[in-house]
Amino acid sequence: MMERRQATRIQTSVLNSLEHRLLVWLAARMPKWVNSDMLTIVGTLGAFLIGLGYALTAKNVNWLWLSTFGLLVNWYGDSLDGNLARYRHKQRPVYGYYLDHTMDVINESMMFFGAGLAPFFDMRLTLSAFVLYLLMTLNVSMNAHLRSEFKLSYFKLGPTEFRIIVAVANTVMLCFGEKLLSSRIPNCFIGLIVLMLGIIYIRTVIADIKYYSDIDPMPKDDEQE
Repeated sequence: MMERRQATRIQTSVLNSLEHRLLVWLAARMPKWVNSDMLTIVGTLGAFLIGLGYALTAKNVNWLWLSTFGLLVNWYGDSLDGNLARYRHKQRPVYGYYLDHTMDVINESMMFFGAGLAPFFDMRLTLSAFVLYLLMTLNVSMNAHLRSEFKLSYFKLGPTEFRIIVAVANTVMLCFGEKLLSSRIPNCFIGLIVLMLGIIYIRTVIADIKYYSDIDPMPKDDEQE
């Protein structure tokens, strides 16, 4: 059987402690017939609802409620699937790692493309955010392999905090939808996210390059002979 050393999860987000207690509480009360794969599907359903809700705002801004509901569904499935496996001591590190990362990319693609179809946002900006997300995902995966560290948060912000930020933005757009349609504020919001992700990615890569250079220095001339 293929073995994979479990990477250390690094989670320092603002809501981490509270969220962890809530997820353990939910896992303890989960019906026995529900397994982690089912919750992964629930997370994907949530991502689909997010993207669909955004796309449907082209017809009616009130569909933003669907996207906000999708954020809750996505959080429930995506955050609880691994926690349920750990709570029941039924982890599958190799299978789970592959499935989780594969579905994450599929889920995010539905969210970002859906947002790009909304009349509030420029597709080019949402795709730029998606590209940066993919770059960060690749970096996290490489570090999980090379240094056995799985980083889940940056600057005290993790996936849950970002979901909350998006939910708040949805509520603002829902309340001021017609006015925001003719303004640049929504695109400025996406642009700010792109800028923030870009800064986080560049700083992370610079720090990682320094770390790997220190542990894997250039051989001296006499060592090369």
